[in-house]
Formats: sequence, structure tokens, C-alpha cells
Amino acid sequence: MITIYDWFGYELPINERYRLIKRAGFDGVLLWWSKYLDRNDYRSGPQIVREAGLSIENIHTPFQVQDSIWLDNLDGKASIDCYLQCVADCAEFEIPTMVVHLPDDDKPYNALGLDRIKRIAEKAEQLDVNVALENLRNFTNLSYMLEQVDSPRIGFCYDCCHHYRYYPSLDLLSMYGSRLMALHLHDYSGNSIHQLPFDGTIDWSAAMKKIAVTNYSGATAIEAMNWDYKDLSAHDFLNKAFEKAKKLEALRINK
Repeated sequence: MITIYDWFGYELPINERYRLIKRAGFDGVLLWWSKYLDRNDYRSGPQIVREAGLSIENIHTPFQVQDSIWLDNLDGKASIDCYLQCVADCAEFEIPTMVVHLPDDDKPYNALGLDRIKRIAEKAEQLDVNVALENLRNFTNLSYMLEQVDSPRIGFCYDCCHHYRYYPSLDLLSMYGSRLMALHLHDYSGNSIHQLPFDGTIDWSAAMKKIAVTNYSGATAIEAMNWDYKDLSAHDFLNKAFEKAKKLEALRINK
């Protein structure tokens, strides 16, 4: 299965967005799940996605609240309430997985933060929802939570670009590949991120081989944006993205 992050940089009517994604060949989408970024109609997304003939692989929870999750104040309470609501939303809309950013390592975890991740895990277990913690500049926070929260519903969202940009010397998939629940595949070069695969500096043959040996059975998921592709129409961008995703899928299958 091949999927793509649904808000890939172009301003489009929502029905047109999913029609173009389906037309390009994708099987499903990763949904942005928040009123942030002027997406106040996000709760209407699941029905429109499915009417377009696409599946929903996961939702991306709002990164705007991530830095408050450790805080003992009103912002901290709002953050945990947001994530708990996202778990409930996944169950309501029959979406199997949600992706969460933890704070970067300049905002270190504390006991309250650990308790809150455990609360998320407890609700996720009750509602049969996977919670995939994504790697950014947060290796210490991420590794601590994955090691301390022993729940089948707390796992790993592997972002290939973030890995090779921020922690290239760490073998994240050997460490946490057994808990892999989601992928974000995009390339980078210099200061450019969220490029289409094969347009940057990542060795995709090596990267997909490492993913393959984890026995991950989910989608090959593209998280590219149009930031370096302003000359392309949305239609052309999606076609290029799908062709590159098929190359990644072939690398993963033919390990």
C-alpha cells in the first residue's frame, strides 16, 4: 500500500485534493488532525477521503501543543487533553493510528510527562488505537518514553529525513524497529527538507533495506511537500510522488 500526507503544500478544495491523490494512484492518506493551520474542517476529512476511494492510514496530531506535554500548568493540561481527544477521535472515525511529536531534547522529560504518556497509552489500549511517537530532535525524550512505557499501543513513527538530518550516527530502526507503527518518507539536502525521495542526499536503497528487515507491514508513506517544487502543478507533483513511492516500495519488497 502507498500513501501520502494529505496536505502536501497546495491550497486546494478538499474534495479536489483527495480526487487528485486517488487519480495519481495512491491507496490512502495520512490526515492532518487539527484546527491549526487554518484547517477548521478537518473532522469532515474521513468521510470525504473514503468517498474518494482512499483509506486512512493515520492522523498527525497537532505539533503546536507538543512542547507543553511536560508542563504543570494550563497549557500542559490542554496538551494532554488534546492527545486524549485524538485517541477518542481515532476510535470514533475508525482510524488505526495517530502520530505524536514529543518535545525536542532541550525540553527534557519529567515525571509528569511520563505519567501523561502512560495516560495516553491506557486510553489507547482501551480503544484499540496505536500511538506512534515520531523521531525529530528528540532522541533522549523519545527513547525514554519507548523504554519506560511498555504498552503494545505505544510505538514508533520512523521519519527517515529527520533521522539522517539530526541523528545520522544512530541506528534508530535497530533500536525501535520492532515497535514500528508508521513511516514518514521524504528527502533532504542542505537546509531543504520534505523533498521527494531520490531528490536529496539519503541513500534510499540502504534506508529501505533497514525498514524491510523490521518486518513492518504497513504502508510506504510519503511526507513530501511542494516547497522546492513551485513550478509543478498539484497534479504533476502527485504523479512524481507516486512514481518515487513505487520505487521505494520495490526497494522494500526486494530487500
